[in-house]
Formats: sequence, structure tokens, C-alpha cells
Amino acid sequence: MELFYYLVFGGFGAVVLALELSKTSRDRISNTPTDFNSFKNNYLLVYSLMMAGDWLQGPYVYYLYSQYGYGKGEIGQLFIAGFGSSMLFGTIVGSLADKQGRKRACVTYCITYILSCFTKHFPHYKVLMLGRVLGGIATSLLFSAFESWLVAEHNKRGFEQQWLSLTFSKAIFLGNGLVAILAGLFGNLLVDTFSLGPVAPFDAAACFLAIGIAVILSSWTENYGDPSENKDLLTQFKGAAIAIASDEKIALLGAIQSLFEGSMYTFVFLWTPALSPNDEEIPHGFIFATFMLASMLGSSIASRLMARSSLKVESYMQIVFAISAAALFIPVGTNFLVPPSNVKGGSISFSGCIQLVGFCAFEACVGIFWPSIMKMRSQYIPEEARSTIMNFFRIPLNIFVCVVLYNILFFSFLKVNAFPIIVMFGMCSIFLFVASILQRRLMKIADTQTSKPQDWMGHKERQLEAEPLNA
Repeated sequence: MELFYYLVFGGFGAVVLALELSKTSRDRISNTPTDFNSFKNNYLLVYSLMMAGDWLQGPYVYYLYSQYGYGKGEIGQLFIAGFGSSMLFGTIVGSLADKQGRKRACVTYCITYILSCFTKHFPHYKVLMLGRVLGGIATSLLFSAFESWLVAEHNKRGFEQQWLSLTFSKAIFLGNGLVAILAGLFGNLLVDTFSLGPVAPFDAAACFLAIGIAVILSSWTENYGDPSENKDLLTQFKGAAIAIASDEKIALLGAIQSLFEGSMYTFVFLWTPALSPNDEEIPHGFIFATFMLASMLGSSIASRLMARSSLKVESYMQIVFAISAAALFIPVGTNFLVPPSNVKGGSISFSGCIQLVGFCAFEACVGIFWPSIMKMRSQYIPEEARSTIMNFFRIPLNIFVCVVLYNILFFSFLKVNAFPIIVMFGMCSIFLFVASILQRRLMKIADTQTSKPQDWMGHKERQLEAEPLNA
């Protein structure tokens, strides 16, 4: 393996270690009580188990399908089905968490994902399609139910709002950083070292999820959004839509989240062909671990930023979005400024090295984004419909990713590679720049207006009560 990869990995590792060891009392939230620490550590354990179950599967989904003999077209359809399922069925199931209980929704996530893992044992296309549908539902629950439970339980126990930032940053540092790296190494151990086959990581993921179920059932209490028995799902959706339409802060937050996450998921599909346009040999696993290390760096920076009560999340996130836009514009710039190599195979090109550094910078921005967007959601989204609104935010994201996947498949059939990739990177860069502008708008509103997350409920109740009179 080239020295360059080790230098990048070692450089990020050294910076992460230095940041963590050099934290002072000003950079961390200290003097938290024992009961909060126990609560936080319990959630971090569960979240890490859930993310281990997710990260173990990721690197081997495409590989497993290809081993079963499916081509790019059929595999692409399976991936599109997963995101489509998350958009349609996941939105409905995830929204039920507010009414039926967030703890119950978290257990449902585990069961649904375990069933999805079980389908990977069968090479039949319809069974694999069912697995993708179940996986899409599980993904919606993963990114809504757990956070909703945490915020509600944190507030119910009377903990300080500032401490929530500590839990968010630690969850991303562990679940989206350290656990991702360890899951990648463990999956590689199962498949390559022990030669257990590409299904082994899915079986291991199911085991971690089963352990998570046991911890949730034994230590979590139930909490709800709006448990009113007289409100059906349609009324719940309508209430969430009114909340978004009547509060510009919530609408801006949803747009910002969709723009960033849409770009992030597109990047996941594009980084491999961007770094190896001429089939260069690149260490995918090592690069993935480097990305996760960069994400850990970002979450470490975020924990320092959020520990300072004088610094608002809304202010620094517009800079983060601008940096991420510049990072994903690098492939566009190198395409025009760096002479392309026509040599097939070999090691990574000079252009690829520049792009890899830029991609690591983007992953660091991702590490800052997750705890920061969680913090803003906890401030602006009303508790009564938290899971419902969070799943609403994922609808445009899933549509966008499905469109991108369809275009990737279309251009691959036409055997056109460089042009669509450059166009999609440029599109992502524009989206992130727009997110920076919207973030600035959100900051201005937050500075001039006191956040009142309960106000929309009164508006919703008045509107719903007036409907019979208008009929």
C-alpha cells in the first residue's frame, strides 16, 4: 500500500488524538451528575450497538448481490427499492413512533433489520427485494426513533439542555466513527480471514441488534409524542405539515437537512469511481477507515464548539456547509486543471490524491454536521410530532437519492463515466452552498425570534376545530 494512504490516515489519527487529549474545561461539558452520566452511557451503548448492526452490513451489500450473480441493473433496482421503501413505508412506520411509543419503535427497528439480515441467506431476487424494503423501513426508524426517544427522555428527567450536546457529540464520535472502523475490520475478519462468506457480516449484525433489544427492553422507559387516541395517522401527518408550514425555522431546518444528506448519500456512491476513473487499484477498506477517522475529527471539533454556550450552532454551521461545498467541488476543479491520465490500472493518480484529501475534509464536515443538526432539531421540532416531522424531512432526501441512483445506472449502461460524475459533484456542491445560505437565514431568525416549539400546536388545534364549521 502506498505511503500516501498511511500519511493521510496517520495525520488524521494524530489530530484526533491531540484534540481529545488537549481538551480543557472550556472545551468540555464537565461536572455532570451521576444519574445523567448513567443515562448518557446507557444510550451510547445502545446507539453503538445499533450502528454496529448498520455498519457491518454496508460494505458487503453490493458484494453479496454480485456473488449471487446479479448485474449492475438488478443491484441498482434493489438499492432504489431500499430508498423508496424508506420514503414510503418508513415514513408511515416512523411516524407511528410518536403515537405508539418511541421505545417500541426502537425495538421494531431491531426486529425489522434482523429480518432484513435473514433474507440475505437466500439468492432469490424477490426475497432480496423484501430484505431491501425491510431495510428501508429500518433506516427511517434508526434516524428518527432513537433521537426522539433520547430528547424526550432527557427533558422528562429534567436534565439541562446543554448536556444534550454532550450525548449527541459522543454518539457520533462512537457510533459514526469508532464503531464504523471496528465494524469494517470485524467484517473483513469474518469474510477474508475466517472465510465465512459475504453473509457472515449480516449474521454478526443481527447478533448485535439482538443484544440491543435486550438492553432496550431491560433499561429503557417508554415515551410518546402525542398519544391521543382520537388522532389517526392522517391527522398526525396534517399536524406535522402545519408545523412545518407555520414555522419558518422548522421548514429551513428540513431543507438544510435534505440538501446536506442528499449530497452526503450521493458522495457515498461517487467516491470510488472518482478516485479510480481508470480502474486504479485503491484500498477501499483503508480509505473507508480514513473517512471514518475524519468523521471522528469532525465530531471532536463539534463537541468543543457545542461546549461553549456563547457560540451558537446556527452560526458555525454556515461555515461548515461552505467548506463542504468547496470540498465536493474539488473533483470538478481537478477535472479541468489537472491533466487526466489515460493509463489503465496502476496506483492512485495525482488528481486522485488531491480529491482524497478533499473527501476527508468533507467527512470531517459530516462529523460536525450530525451532532449539530441533532442539537438544532432538539430546539426547533415540537415534541408532539418529533418522529413524524423528522421522517417528513427524509422524503425529499430519498427522492433525490433514487434519482441519482437511476442516473448512475443510466449512464453506466451508456458507458459514459466521467461526465455524469463531474456533473453530480457540481450539483452536490451547489446544494451545499444553498444549505449555507439557508443556514444563515435560520441564524438571523433565531437571533431575532425566541424559539417557541409549542406555538404550532395552538395553531393546529384552532385549524382542526374550525374544519367542521367550514364544511
